[in-house]
Amino acid sequence: MNSTPQVKVSTKTKTDRWRMKTKTKETWAGWLFISPMVIGTTILVILPIIAALYISFTDWVFIRGIQDLNFVGLENYSKLLKDELFIQSVKNNFWLIFSVPLTMGFALLLAIIINKYVYFKPFFKIVYFIPYISSIVAIAIVFQLLFHPSYGPVNEFLMAIGIENPPRWLADSSWALVSVIIISIWSSVGFNLIIYLAALQNIPVDLYEAADIDGASLWKKFLHITLPMLSPTTFFLLITGIVYSFKAFELIVVLTSGGPGYSTSVIVYYLYEQAFENLRSGYASAISMILLLILLVITAIQWYGQKKWVNY
Repeated sequence: MNSTPQVKVSTKTKTDRWRMKTKTKETWAGWLFISPMVIGTTILVILPIIAALYISFTDWVFIRGIQDLNFVGLENYSKLLKDELFIQSVKNNFWLIFSVPLTMGFALLLAIIINKYVYFKPFFKIVYFIPYISSIVAIAIVFQLLFHPSYGPVNEFLMAIGIENPPRWLADSSWALVSVIIISIWSSVGFNLIIYLAALQNIPVDLYEAADIDGASLWKKFLHITLPMLSPTTFFLLITGIVYSFKAFELIVVLTSGGPGYSTSVIVYYLYEQAFENLRSGYASAISMILLLILLVITAIQWYGQKKWVNY
């Protein structure tokens, strides 16, 4: 009478052990597959962030070695709050953010036109995408020639149409940042265009056909169908665009070196200047922490706000 329950218990125990072994193997296999990314992220991202956070509380100069590392507390951060050049760099970075929605709007307009009204779509995709994959250094040198204050083609054209005193562009502190924004838009619009084109082609045609039956105008179809269906793509481009604007460096270095008069200096360029020209490693680390904090706050605001306007 008692032998049958014992067999059932034994069979159940074996099944549970087999399941646990299988689950353990799957867990180890999962860790094995993600280990390259985990190790790479830890070594190249997490540990440097921790090291920079610690160094930001010191007055370390890296060429003197670790033995010259002295703890100074919040001194670097208090200096940053009074540093007019750093504050100017932060303001310039926020001005660069305005290029992101301008780029997205221009790219969306081009994407709609190419998607509906243009033949040879692959050709135009390539044409607009080439600036994005081109060398930033080459782009900067070309625009230095185009925006030359005296002999540049842009000012030659403006004077030919009757503008006697055209802007001096990169040589003028009032127009240098505007010039950088123009170049940034020109070089980034191709990426946004490709992403928007892919998203437009995934919108169901049935929605537009139903709107046509109801007599909706082009503007209403754009407002109530196209924009809501593109909202996840817009959110993606907005986040990546803002992060990219805070990483602006090569363009600034080649075009203006932060000038004239720090009118085009941004946070990353000022960080580079303090770390590798002035050799103030602790101060530069504090700048990097402020930059990280700004990006975290902006990203958190975007993630919170996207719940109200992004339709998944």
